[in-house]
Amino acid sequence: MSDRSGDYAFRGTENCDRWPEMTYGGALSFLRRRYSRDLEGVDVVVSGVPYDCAVTNRSGCRLGPRAIRAGSTLLAELDAFPFGFNPFETLSVVDYGDCMLNPHHPDTIEAAIEAHAHKILNAGARMLTLGGDHFISYPILKAHAKKHGPIALIQFDAHCDTWDDDGAKLDHGTMFARAAAEGVVDVSKSTQIGLRTFNKTDAGFEVLTAPWLHRNGVDAALEIIRARAGDAPVYVSFDVDGMDPAYAPGTGTPVAGGLASWQALELIRGLGALNLVGMDVVEVAPAYDHSEITAIAAATVAHDWLCLLAEKKGAKRRSTGRL
Repeated sequence: MSDRSGDYAFRGTENCDRWPEMTYGGALSFLRRRYSRDLEGVDVVVSGVPYDCAVTNRSGCRLGPRAIRAGSTLLAELDAFPFGFNPFETLSVVDYGDCMLNPHHPDTIEAAIEAHAHKILNAGARMLTLGGDHFISYPILKAHAKKHGPIALIQFDAHCDTWDDDGAKLDHGTMFARAAAEGVVDVSKSTQIGLRTFNKTDAGFEVLTAPWLHRNGVDAALEIIRARAGDAPVYVSFDVDGMDPAYAPGTGTPVAGGLASWQALELIRGLGALNLVGMDVVEVAPAYDHSEITAIAAATVAHDWLCLLAEKKGAKRRSTGRL
């Protein structure tokens, strides 16, 4: 292609490529990756699940995938910080687009998301999913468990999401209790980070509350998370309300006292030794955002997880300055 600039999402032909884009223009995809449903040789599939009918407070995170893609444009311009490499020289990543759903038939939602996940996982790729409300993690986790066995869940959240569902199938605050009861998630290897709402039970998870993390620090948290997960298949579920509303106002159930964005990023960057099999970033509701700070934080969390996978595949860190 003679003109190697602009609209790579539609015009690109190679998954491990990058060319100049206007940060403020052009066709949007996550990190300017090529839109494709050809998964031959693809390492990671980015896809959106624009669903928010399971929320319990403010709606609007159905628009989250679009906002996160928009928030990722600056991250696609330079080599990754603090890694010092272009992850896409090593890692084949495509943007698959969004999972097609019919919210007017809620009885179809869970099966549609799970089928979407099965198709991607059966092609041999990992999934990076942009939500959508946190319920979407449940069918995606079920698909991962069918492939890998019980999953070690690392959950960033203000809420435990293990409350009693009282028979309500579509609920973004109860699905991890169901996943644990069904053996989809191995709670003995799982950790919840940033919690600051009360439940009468920990449901078997290791719970690192936000106040505990503020007092004890990132390194202490990582030591517990890594020891608990061991060599189990690890799925990272990142609810943006795990961050304080000062850093992530664009969400449906904000709770004061959460993680700063730098803490969240340092925790993600410390997971590279684990057996990372999938990730979602959920609950971005752009109508409540300010200056895209929630969407930018969400995009950066997802970007840094991809960098960990690139490093596992052989990308070499380069650094300037003290890290």
